[in-house]
Amino acid sequence: MEDMRRILSYVRRAVDDYGMIEDGDSVAVGVSGGKDSLVLLAALAALSKFYPKKFSLIAITADMGWENMDLSGIKDLCSSLGIEYIIEKTEIAKIIFDIRKEENPCSLCSRMRRGVLHSSAVAHGCNKVALGHHFDDAVETFMMNLFFEGRLGSFSPVTYLSRSNIHVIRPLIYAQEKYIGYFARKNGLPIVESPCPEDKNTERENMKKLLASLEKDNKGLRHRIFGAMCKGEIDGYRLFGKMPE
Repeated sequence: MEDMRRILSYVRRAVDDYGMIEDGDSVAVGVSGGKDSLVLLAALAALSKFYPKKFSLIAITADMGWENMDLSGIKDLCSSLGIEYIIEKTEIAKIIFDIRKEENPCSLCSRMRRGVLHSSAVAHGCNKVALGHHFDDAVETFMMNLFFEGRLGSFSPVTYLSRSNIHVIRPLIYAQEKYIGYFARKNGLPIVESPCPEDKNTERENMKKLLASLEKDNKGLRHRIFGAMCKGEIDGYRLFGKMPE
């Protein structure tokens, strides 16, 4: 794939800095169909070919039950990468929108999808689950927690889940969304557009727009926020030499 070096440099640095992968790990990549998870899958597949600590990969999609959601492109991608692809059929969309009629569905949806992903990973013998959260996601989550909950926090680079005895890792935390999007477009990755009625109408989307607006007059704002998270060692973030650019 073209232009893999930049993405791989971010992924390898994150994996090394936070000890995300050890010899013999079996890693389940959560594949939603969006650009982030597909780029993560491609990057980890490339990393597995030369990383000194040997690990295996599978890809898992929690199918929410939307009609006419075509996953054939992801199947073809996994086949080309030599990675097993597992689709877990669910009725999450029906439960949230038709049965419960949730006014604020995102939090419940996220928990349910994670539950399916973690259970499937354990059932298929995996000890790690890799998610596609990136640099911008980390900053946005920090700011959302500050604005709406009055606390300092974000998701962690590595999280141990004692109930299922797996670690959740986020190898894209140094990669900016703009580079992820560029890589996905350049390589024609089979992005599946989300049919969710709440897509692009969330608090996260609003925070993304706010940060973009603020950065117009405050260049490097996101990097300074991320740097503050690392200096303050918020939720496991740490400074390891120079900040990623």
